[in-house]
Amino acid sequence: MEATNTQTKNWRQESSENSLADVHSSVHVPVGAGFFKTLRAYAGPGLMVAVGYMDPGNWATDIAGGARYGYKLLSVVLISNLFAILLQHLALKLGIATGRDLAQACRDHFSRPVGFGLWALAEIAIAACDLAEVIGSAIALNLLFGLPLTIGVLITSLDVLLLLYLQNKGFQVLERIVASLIFLIIGCFGYELLVSQPNVGDVISGLVPHTDVITNPGMLYIAIGILGATVMPHNLYLHSSIVQTRDFGRNDVGRKSAIKFATIDSTVSLFLAFFINAAILILSAAAFHFSGNQQVADITDAHRLLDPILGVKLAGILFAVALLASGQNSTLTGTLAGQIVMEGFLNLRVKPWVRRLITRLVAIVPAFVVTILYGEHGTSELLVFSQVILSLQLSFAVVPLVQFTSDKAKMGRFVNPVWLKTLSWAVAALIMGLNGYLLWDTIG
Repeated sequence: MEATNTQTKNWRQESSENSLADVHSSVHVPVGAGFFKTLRAYAGPGLMVAVGYMDPGNWATDIAGGARYGYKLLSVVLISNLFAILLQHLALKLGIATGRDLAQACRDHFSRPVGFGLWALAEIAIAACDLAEVIGSAIALNLLFGLPLTIGVLITSLDVLLLLYLQNKGFQVLERIVASLIFLIIGCFGYELLVSQPNVGDVISGLVPHTDVITNPGMLYIAIGILGATVMPHNLYLHSSIVQTRDFGRNDVGRKSAIKFATIDSTVSLFLAFFINAAILILSAAAFHFSGNQQVADITDAHRLLDPILGVKLAGILFAVALLASGQNSTLTGTLAGQIVMEGFLNLRVKPWVRRLITRLVAIVPAFVVTILYGEHGTSELLVFSQVILSLQLSFAVVPLVQFTSDKAKMGRFVNPVWLKTLSWAVAALIMGLNGYLLWDTIG
């Protein structure tokens, strides 16, 4: 399929392939329709991106933050979400304005050695994300059905068959499945919040930043963990690609409209992710912090204590159901991100099931070995380690993204205005600093 990018003179090489060529421009966008009909056509990619902000890797930091410090870290969850909204806006704008995803843009802009290095880091990050999905799903299967973690890890390898089947049904089928699982998670946590009865006034107060977040070393560490684990690097590659599945006009008018509606889709979806992350922290605070169980710091402990503390029988089950849905959702989007990264950086086409099998094996082997040798505690440590790897790679995706979208020669009329350019670089610098600190402290 011939690429439709009309701004090739601003790049070193002409784009020879569309991102995700099989589904490029495959979703119809009505011309001259009303606002809501047009928005409906663009709805979907935002939810697929939001999955990365509620994956099992985020749960541990939210649980620990709520159990130890009550609602005080809610402001950090909110700020992290605002960072995510900004960066995902830049990602979708890059894809729509240039007709290239972030991986393709990096391949064109940087030298071959640098591009290869960025590809390797992106692959490591995707494998780390997949590791979190494997462990999260295995823990959920253990909590729901009592399956040993080793068996749960092996079962998660079978989802490659399900994914292969779904990908043959069309891109919007994937979007609908992801949306259904997200609303299942929302329903589960809606029930959890109802039975935990958090203090609404304290929750609202928690959304306002507290000085304790900076002055209390323990609180600062968890706050950095929340910030560092929130923005997923693979989401930036993913979003810059899947927005191009919409059949908008490949001209300035069409691109401007597409950026507007895709931004609305992304922002609303990420606020749903904020609700889920906030709900995990609020539930942890209401159930554990105010009942003398501040030591709760991992998913298994949280599940075990929910029913006796809240005095209900469904809280623990629905918690595990939401965890399983979160892991499976992340599997779907992680596969697409892997395909985009490999094709974009290397211009190498690999069948999705082969790509998925390779990535999953990279995640399953360490997870399986750790569960055999160290059991439940080892998998929790491995889950945290996967987030450290993601933190390390994040800067290598954020900096090129801000660089490209701030370059008028590449973006044309859609270049970041001065205020957005300044804000974007400030956020990138803050994320780099916080993730660097978190990495250094964790390794130390």
